[in-house]
This record gives sequence, C-alpha cells and structure tokens, in this order.
Amino acid sequence: MLVLNVVLLCLLATVSANKTLSSHASILADNSADLAFNLYQNLAKEKDIENILISPVVVASSLGLVALGGKSNTASQVKTILSATTVKDEQLHSGLSELLTEVSNSTARNVTWKISNHLYGPSSVSFADDFLKSSRKHYNYEHSQINFREKRSAVKAINEWVSKSTDGKLPEVTKDVEKTDGAMIINAMFYKPHWDEQFHHKMVDNRVFLVHRSYTVSLPMMHRTGIYGFFDDTTNNLLLLDMPLAHKMSSIVFIMPYHVESLERVEKLLTRQQLNTWISKMEQRAVAVSLPKVSVEVSHDLQKHLTELGLTEAVDKAKADLSNISGKKDLYLSNVFHASAMEWDTEGNPPDTSIYGTDKLKNPKLFYADHPFIFLVKDKKTNSILFMGRLVRPKGDKMRDEL
Repeated sequence: MLVLNVVLLCLLATVSANKTLSSHASILADNSADLAFNLYQNLAKEKDIENILISPVVVASSLGLVALGGKSNTASQVKTILSATTVKDEQLHSGLSELLTEVSNSTARNVTWKISNHLYGPSSVSFADDFLKSSRKHYNYEHSQINFREKRSAVKAINEWVSKSTDGKLPEVTKDVEKTDGAMIINAMFYKPHWDEQFHHKMVDNRVFLVHRSYTVSLPMMHRTGIYGFFDDTTNNLLLLDMPLAHKMSSIVFIMPYHVESLERVEKLLTRQQLNTWISKMEQRAVAVSLPKVSVEVSHDLQKHLTELGLTEAVDKAKADLSNISGKKDLYLSNVFHASAMEWDTEGNPPDTSIYGTDKLKNPKLFYADHPFIFLVKDKKTNSILFMGRLVRPKGDKMRDEL
C-alpha cells in the first residue's frame, strides 16, 4: 500500500510538471512578477521597515478578491495594477486561481507552503451568497464577521486564527487594528523550501551576522559546497547566487553586496530587467555557500502600499464600491495584512556524490551570507516570483552595539 501511494504521488508530480498554464494565467503570472518589484520598492522606501517578505502571487490573488467583490472603478483599478485591463473578469479570476494552485502544489514541487486567506467584515455586514461561493472557488478564502467593540479580544481572535493556520509558525499578524469599520484581508503563510541538494545537518555552527557595522547577532549558519549559478558583479560590488529547489521548478536567487552596508544602493539597481541581466551572466560553477539557518517572520499592512500603486478607490470609504461582497455599497477595504514565515533549513534532496573528489569542486567561489541581502524565490515554470524579500535583522542573540 505504501509503495502504491508513493507511485501515485510521483505520477501526480509528473502530470503537474508537464501541465502548462492557460494563456491568461501565463499573462497574469508574468504581470505578477512586475507587481513584485513595484511593491518591494514601495516597501523598501519605508525607513521603519527592516526585513521584507512578500508573496507577489498571493498579493495578486488578494487583488483578485477585491476585483471579485468590486464594481466599476473599484474593480477596474485592480486590472490596471496587474496590467490586465484587456483580461475578462472570468479569465482574471480563473487565471489567478490556476496560477496559485500551480505554484503552491506541495506534492509536485516538494516544498512546504501553507497559505491561508481570510476576509473579515464588520458585524453589520452580511456576505452575499454568490460572493462567498466565488471567493472560495477562485481564491480559497474563509469569511467571517468580527466585532471590534472589544478590540483586544477581536485582535486576539485574529492572531489565534493566524497561528493555527500556520501551525504556530506565525504567532501573530498584528498587535492592533486602527481602522475597524471596514473589510480586512489577511494572508497567513508558512514557506519552507527544500533544496535540490541538502545541507549536511552536521555542517551547521554558530556564526556572527552583521546587521550593520556596530550591531551583530549570533545565529546558526549552514554550509555546503556545490555547483550553482554564480555571478560576481565587480562593477556594482555584488555577488549573486542561484540555488535550485527540489524538482528544479523554482530556485532562490540571493543578491548580496560585497560588504555590510545599507541595501538602499542595491535596491536602486533592482529592477526586473536588471535581475534578468544578472541571471543571464551567471555561470554554473563550484560555490562554497554559507547561509543563515533561521526562520524569518514578517507581517506587512499593505493597504497604504497598494494605494500608492493605484488601488485608491477600494480603500476610500467615500468612493469604494464593494457591493458584490454584501449586496450593498456599504463597505470599504480598511486593512490588508500580509504575513509570512519562511524557514531556511538543511533539508533537501540527497547530494550528487559523484562530483566529490573531482576537479568540479576545486577552487570554489565564496558566498558567505553574514550581512544583509535580498532574495527572490523565482519560479521557472510560470515565470512568476513566489516570494521577494530582504533579510536585514535575523533573529539571534545580540553580540555588540558600539558607537
């Protein structure tokens, strides 16, 4: 029976790997990658934000939910943000659903990716049956009313849902909710990549991570030497590393300055075109890799940032038309909480031992990630970006704080 189950899982993975996206899903996948850079740059401008972690395909799905619940300009603004003004409504929803279903298929991709979405509405609002049905079908949303008269207990209930839906990996999404009279979108995710070639569990030790020159933390780092895509950008003083994940449908691209510095300089260079240029210059070669073995937990309220990208009506109480949600024009979007936990661990496929002791691993380049860097989980099959972020301040024991 066990053997049969394994065979069936392999067959399912093969079918998924060979299946191609529909034309409208492919367009939306490509456009969501543009959204990734626009949203990242918007977040990076905020001086009080340190770590960044967003899933552009999940944000695109949340925007799809707004379009599903909206009418007139409230809905059309979503298409503008997604560069999908010529895509029909049904194709928008089915395409975003198809994209997210494809990239989050844990069986085919051998990753752990838990995605939970929840739409909270004020206790005075009732959800329309058609909206409930369509939002579950296309976006797998849960729905509930919430009463903020007892704000502390309401926030506690929200955080308990987030923790439960991520198996405790995200203990909370927010400590407070300022605007309590509108609809609230919450994305709660846990993502754990499985490497194409695992790190050996014994090749882990405590090292120093330089948050900046006068502040360091102690954390575990994992080490391995293997064949990876690598580019040394001597013009911009950057190292780039491309590490494939299991099944090789996606990979994590790391972008790191030579030395500890604010990432502002690097972020000014960061565009989709520049990323493609860097990737085109990568060579497969031996690289000695050292990465933090950590969990990164980040929660962003994206309402302000989506507004700056063009979602101005849904968030405006006077202009919003979300009447498909409730049957009445009595609702606006007050919060978009986007929370993710990403865990980097040693787990992955067995290494290719045939190259051990050969010239292929001689004179490796060094990628020692002991200071802030940018990273992207790039999907090769759909040309989308599953996650984009930066690690500036990982969890660890404080070691030094000097003037």
